[in-house]
Amino acid sequence: MPAQSAVVSPPWGAIALGLPGAIALLQAVTAARAFAAPAGFADYMGLPLATPQDAGFVMVYGLRAAFIALAVAALMATRNFAALAWIAAAGLVMPIGDAVLTARAGASTAIVARHVAIAIFLAVTVVVVALADRR
Repeated sequence: MPAQSAVVSPPWGAIALGLPGAIALLQAVTAARAFAAPAGFADYMGLPLATPQDAGFVMVYGLRAAFIALAVAALMATRNFAALAWIAAAGLVMPIGDAVLTARAGASTAIVARHVAIAIFLAVTVVVVALADRR
Protein backbone atom coordinates (compact mmCIF):
# COMPACT_ATOMS: atom_id res chain seq x y z
CA MET A 1 0.00 0.00 0.00
CA PRO A 2 1.64 3.31 -1.01
CA ALA A 3 1.97 5.80 1.82
CA GLN A 4 1.12 9.44 1.63
CA SER A 5 4.36 11.19 2.39
CA ALA A 6 4.41 14.81 3.30
CA VAL A 7 7.28 17.24 3.29
CA VAL A 8 6.67 19.52 6.22
CA SER A 9 8.78 22.52 7.04
CA PRO A 10 10.40 22.82 10.47
CA PRO A 11 9.33 23.30 13.21
CA TRP A 12 5.99 21.76 12.19
CA GLY A 13 7.67 18.57 11.02
CA ALA A 14 9.47 18.02 14.31
CA ILE A 15 6.40 18.86 16.38
CA ALA A 16 4.08 16.82 14.15
CA LEU A 17 6.34 13.79 14.59
CA GLY A 18 7.29 14.49 18.20
CA LEU A 19 3.75 14.36 19.57
CA PRO A 20 2.90 11.01 17.93
CA GLY A 21 6.38 9.84 18.90
CA ALA A 22 5.52 10.52 22.53
CA ILE A 23 2.28 8.58 22.06
CA ALA A 24 4.13 5.59 20.58
CA LEU A 25 6.76 5.62 23.33
CA LEU A 26 4.23 5.94 26.15
CA GLN A 27 2.08 3.18 24.69
CA ALA A 28 5.13 0.90 24.46
CA VAL A 29 5.94 1.64 28.10
CA THR A 30 2.29 1.02 29.00
CA ALA A 31 2.39 -2.37 27.28
CA ALA A 32 5.59 -3.34 29.06
CA ARG A 33 4.20 -2.29 32.45
CA ALA A 34 0.94 -4.17 31.87
CA PHE A 35 2.82 -7.36 30.99
CA ALA A 36 5.45 -7.04 33.74
CA ALA A 37 3.14 -6.30 36.69
CA PRO A 38 -0.56 -6.64 35.81
CA ALA A 39 -1.89 -6.04 39.33
CA GLY A 40 0.28 -2.97 39.88
CA PHE A 41 -0.64 -1.60 36.49
CA ALA A 42 -4.36 -2.11 37.19
CA ASP A 43 -3.95 -0.12 40.41
CA TYR A 44 -2.10 2.62 38.50
CA MET A 45 -4.95 2.79 35.97
CA GLY A 46 -7.47 3.20 38.78
CA LEU A 47 -9.17 -0.16 38.28
CA PRO A 48 -7.65 -2.57 40.82
CA LEU A 49 -8.06 -6.28 40.17
CA ALA A 50 -10.71 -8.07 42.22
CA THR A 51 -8.62 -11.24 42.10
CA PRO A 52 -5.20 -12.14 40.66
CA GLN A 53 -7.00 -14.31 38.11
CA ASP A 54 -8.30 -11.12 36.47
CA ALA A 55 -4.78 -10.27 35.26
CA GLY A 56 -5.71 -11.52 31.78
CA PHE A 57 -7.78 -8.39 31.27
CA VAL A 58 -4.72 -6.28 31.96
CA MET A 59 -2.80 -8.30 29.38
CA VAL A 60 -5.50 -7.49 26.82
CA TYR A 61 -4.98 -3.81 27.65
CA GLY A 62 -1.23 -4.31 27.19
CA LEU A 63 -1.76 -5.88 23.77
CA ARG A 64 -3.92 -2.92 22.77
CA ALA A 65 -1.19 -0.54 23.87
CA ALA A 66 1.48 -2.51 21.96
CA PHE A 67 -0.62 -2.38 18.79
CA ILE A 68 -1.10 1.37 19.13
CA ALA A 69 2.64 1.90 19.62
CA LEU A 70 3.47 -0.13 16.51
CA ALA A 71 0.73 1.45 14.36
CA VAL A 72 1.78 4.98 15.28
CA ALA A 73 5.45 4.14 14.69
CA ALA A 74 4.61 2.76 11.23
CA LEU A 75 2.67 5.91 10.32
CA MET A 76 5.53 8.06 11.58
CA ALA A 77 8.02 6.08 9.51
CA THR A 78 6.01 6.79 6.37
CA ARG A 79 5.38 10.43 7.38
CA ASN A 80 1.66 9.83 6.89
CA PHE A 81 0.46 12.91 8.77
CA ALA A 82 -3.15 12.58 7.65
CA ALA A 83 -3.39 9.05 9.05
CA LEU A 84 -1.56 10.10 12.23
CA ALA A 85 -4.15 12.83 12.79
CA TRP A 86 -6.99 10.37 12.23
CA ILE A 87 -5.55 7.71 14.52
CA ALA A 88 -5.04 10.30 17.26
CA ALA A 89 -8.63 11.50 16.80
CA ALA A 90 -9.98 7.95 16.91
CA GLY A 91 -7.80 7.28 19.95
CA LEU A 92 -9.63 9.94 21.95
CA VAL A 93 -12.27 7.36 22.81
CA MET A 94 -9.76 5.47 24.98
CA PRO A 95 -8.68 8.12 27.54
CA ILE A 96 -12.20 9.56 27.66
CA GLY A 97 -13.58 6.08 28.28
CA ASP A 98 -10.82 5.39 30.80
CA ALA A 99 -11.70 8.60 32.66
CA VAL A 100 -15.38 7.67 32.80
CA LEU A 101 -14.70 4.07 33.85
CA THR A 102 -12.22 5.01 36.55
CA ALA A 103 -14.48 7.76 37.90
CA ARG A 104 -17.38 5.30 38.11
CA ALA A 105 -15.10 2.81 39.88
CA GLY A 106 -14.26 5.41 42.53
CA ALA A 107 -10.67 6.11 41.46
CA SER A 108 -8.93 9.13 42.90
CA THR A 109 -9.31 12.52 41.30
CA ALA A 110 -5.64 12.40 40.30
CA ILE A 111 -6.13 9.18 38.33
CA VAL A 112 -9.24 10.48 36.56
CA ALA A 113 -7.45 13.78 35.85
CA ARG A 114 -4.52 11.87 34.31
CA HIS A 115 -6.89 10.22 31.84
CA VAL A 116 -8.44 13.60 31.02
CA ALA A 117 -4.96 15.08 30.53
CA ILE A 118 -4.14 12.28 28.08
CA ALA A 119 -7.34 13.09 26.15
CA ILE A 120 -6.30 16.76 26.00
CA PHE A 121 -2.82 15.76 24.78
CA LEU A 122 -4.39 13.63 22.05
CA ALA A 123 -6.71 16.49 21.02
CA VAL A 124 -3.72 18.84 20.74
CA THR A 125 -1.90 16.18 18.74
CA VAL A 126 -4.83 15.93 16.31
CA VAL A 127 -4.77 19.68 15.69
CA VAL A 128 -0.98 20.00 15.35
CA VAL A 129 -0.58 16.96 13.08
CA ALA A 130 -3.56 18.00 10.93
CA LEU A 131 -2.05 21.47 10.53
CA ALA A 132 1.30 19.94 9.58
CA ASP A 133 -0.45 17.77 7.01
CA ARG A 134 -1.89 20.89 5.36
CA ARG A 135 1.46 22.65 5.04
